[in-house]
Amino acid sequence: MMNQTPSNAVSSQVKGRVLLIEDDDALAGLLARVLRTDGYQVDTFESGELLPPAAKLSGYDVVLTDVHLGGKATGHDVLKRVREASPTMPVILMTAYADIEGAMNAVSQGAYDYLAKPIEPTELRRMLGEAITRRRLSESKKPMPDAREAAASDAQIVGSAPAMIEVYKTVAQVAPTTASVLIVGESGTGKELVARAIHAKSPRASKPFVAVNCAALPESILESELFGHEKGSFTGATGTKRGLFEEASGGTLFLDEIGDISPKMQVQLLRVLQEGEIRRVGGTETIKVDARVVAATNRDLKADVAAGRFREDMYFRLQVVTVRVPPLRERKQDIKLLVQHFLAKHAERLKRPVPRVAADALEALEAYGFPGNVRELSHIVERAMLLAREGAITVADLPKEISQNGKGVAAGNGSGLAEDWPTLAVLDRRYIDRVLARTGGNKTRAAEVLGIDRRTLNRMFARERAAASRAEKGS
Repeated sequence: MMNQTPSNAVSSQVKGRVLLIEDDDALAGLLARVLRTDGYQVDTFESGELLPPAAKLSGYDVVLTDVHLGGKATGHDVLKRVREASPTMPVILMTAYADIEGAMNAVSQGAYDYLAKPIEPTELRRMLGEAITRRRLSESKKPMPDAREAAASDAQIVGSAPAMIEVYKTVAQVAPTTASVLIVGESGTGKELVARAIHAKSPRASKPFVAVNCAALPESILESELFGHEKGSFTGATGTKRGLFEEASGGTLFLDEIGDISPKMQVQLLRVLQEGEIRRVGGTETIKVDARVVAATNRDLKADVAAGRFREDMYFRLQVVTVRVPPLRERKQDIKLLVQHFLAKHAERLKRPVPRVAADALEALEAYGFPGNVRELSHIVERAMLLAREGAITVADLPKEISQNGKGVAAGNGSGLAEDWPTLAVLDRRYIDRVLARTGGNKTRAAEVLGIDRRTLNRMFARERAAASRAEKGS
């Protein structure tokens, strides 16, 4: 039997509709009162024999059910019935027999989360609020602007920051030419994407784009890869092999991490750039090649030239045109657009719907310094998609180094320091208070975020109370 909430007990601003299924009447009444006081509309379902019909279930924002009900039905049966009614409605299972296997089974069957008894009100509030937020985000009808279109091409560069506009301009100007291009930038900034964009916008677009990471291969193997080899030229050379310069004929050869090649390879590459011909390893004949060279590096080649680590003539031959790709920390305004791009890209690959992203998650990402640049952001978005529930990404789905950092500190500029120059003890307490506020007062969860155990956190509070008591007696 469904027990409806009296109209005078429901706030005019209802946080959400909750269906509570619990065979312990005393616990059901207690939980219902707690949630109603917090502004939720709560209906209780008393019978363990029969389950609510699917049509009735669809009217709720979240279902909170015990696993071990008094009748024939179980919480897992409730979960199955809810999934028939709505694939996005969060179901939270409660049990007095909490264990890892049970939690994993519950989540694998589609449960939103798994709550151990005795129920801690702050944890219940946090979980309900997060579940309802995720569901509403997932059901939002506002489209992700141009998200699918942004993932349509592997060669598309994403960003509208002024530094990226300069990249676009340079690409547009150099792409139609045959000039060699040197792309510089930190690891993970997207240098290969820029190279692909140059190729895609050039007259060579219909021909091959061939990429090789020069730092990943030993000199002997790199030489064979680039120039090819003749049969019998070395042990294991059982046949003639065309090199990448030949494979890229008519197209573009992208030499990534060009700053890491040996002096011998620098000489051989310089000859190709000057003469347009190669000689296979073990061969005697020269072969004409027509491959445009686009190189990239995260090193300061000018400094390497000054130090004698890189040939000056090779450097000037490569950098006919130089494109500098800015690090992500210099284009923070592009993070939202990049998140949308990666959501669409990973959703397409993983065969999943594009999830919504909560505002606090975007704020946390925009505050982070991203030492791994755009590549790191891509991995973070993919990870968050895999961890997200109910089709929504919240700050809880982000790595701890992002979700726990303050805005100024995360960006690495030191602006997060308080203006009043507090003591370390005061700073510690302020940070603990902030973490407690974000975890809804849950000390166990706060201790996990702080990287300490619950007992250590309790001892810290005990010391503070003792200090406060001594100060009060001395005043």
